[in-house]
Amino acid sequence: MRTDPPVPLPAPRLDVPAELVSFIEGLPEPHILFDRQYRIVAANAAYRSAFAPRGTVIGRTCYEVSHHFSVPCDQAGESCPLALSRRSGQRERVLHLHHTPQGEAYVNIELVPLRDAQGEQAFFIEKMEALPLARAQPARQGLIGSAPAFRDMLGLVARVAPSEASVLLLGESGTGKELVARAVHEASARANKPWVVVDCASLPESLFESELFGHEKGAFTGAHMAHVGLVESASGGTLFLDEVGDIPLPMQVKLLRLLESGTYRRVGSTELRHADVRLVSATHRDLAAMVAQGRFREDLYYRLSTFPIALPPLRERLGDLPLLAHALLERLTPGRPLSLDAGAVQQLARHPFPGNVRELRNVLERAVLLTDGDHITAETVDRALSVGLLRRPSPLAGTATAAAEAPSPAPTGASLRQTEAQALRAALQAHHGSREALAAALGISVRTLYRKLRALDEDGEDGPTPG
Repeated sequence: MRTDPPVPLPAPRLDVPAELVSFIEGLPEPHILFDRQYRIVAANAAYRSAFAPRGTVIGRTCYEVSHHFSVPCDQAGESCPLALSRRSGQRERVLHLHHTPQGEAYVNIELVPLRDAQGEQAFFIEKMEALPLARAQPARQGLIGSAPAFRDMLGLVARVAPSEASVLLLGESGTGKELVARAVHEASARANKPWVVVDCASLPESLFESELFGHEKGAFTGAHMAHVGLVESASGGTLFLDEVGDIPLPMQVKLLRLLESGTYRRVGSTELRHADVRLVSATHRDLAAMVAQGRFREDLYYRLSTFPIALPPLRERLGDLPLLAHALLERLTPGRPLSLDAGAVQQLARHPFPGNVRELRNVLERAVLLTDGDHITAETVDRALSVGLLRRPSPLAGTATAAAEAPSPAPTGASLRQTEAQALRAALQAHHGSREALAAALGISVRTLYRKLRALDEDGEDGPTPG
């Protein structure tokens, strides 16, 4: 609920201690002091510069200045720290989207109640800290969105990022788990230290330990020199384990030891090394189900999921679709001004996007290539979607040769997983190039291809997959 700003209230005549006003004026972060009626009675220079450089805020309500609301936040669909503090009697923290001279921006709010001689809450001090890891307007990089599901997720990120807790990101493919993991790192005290990504899905079991922990010279055939592992490379920073559900069982116990004791050994060494890393992991798999099936260690699961965060799929944040589309266009076509017609946005909104933001990006990139002018029309979006839909009946059909040599369709009643496995085996038999070329031919990422190959090995009865 947003309305035009109301006429400012007259400055309140309140007995505000001069010492308190002087205290917040000397603070470097934006601070305001307001009363039980939400009226601002003092604001320091940092606040005035960030939120009201061209006008006075004294006597105006905090919700009118920050949100352009005509009613308190909790009556306009927002979380209100003052209302929360009145109920709890203590300080409260919330994430808000504030109006600034540069547009809407995410701000961390910390409110502290001040009591009078009778013990009643008389005033409130509110500290504001900008949250640069996300934006509510198109940007060249970073997280983008303002839908409720996105803001709930972002609030969890803002809370856990400054800590040292292990974070587990859960979500479908294409929801931006690596982007969120990077945001956790950049909002932490380790932001200026290494950021190291481990792609668990693409590491063969035989090399996993060596890549993660390193090895000594002569540790195995081909080890002609000592090798620094990814854990050691991430020292002081953040280690991101992407697709942690694909870690082989024998390696899970060694990773658990690292998490529990902070120590590890290089392959071929007896020397105990200490690791100073913050762990963030991500998966599209149902780890709880894998634990029940004996495919993932329960103790490791609880170690990794100290602070789990679920990433919403695009279908749960459709309100962000226009914002995401315009931001992705800016990233895809720097220097070429392109816009989406209203009909094009409506056409995108009707698509289910099972591939989430990654699929949206692919559709827009196809639409850009199909557009000669400055506007992407609904017809162009329809063509871009149709190109992608050609693969849907057999998403792993591969090249024309693979399709020609593919076995007859799976019998009626076969599961989608069986049909996909059959198509993947046909593509493997027909393809004689690299894994990267095969992934490109199939229209999927190399990481997804390795994940599907591993699943084929686990489920198949005819031995390991070729190559």
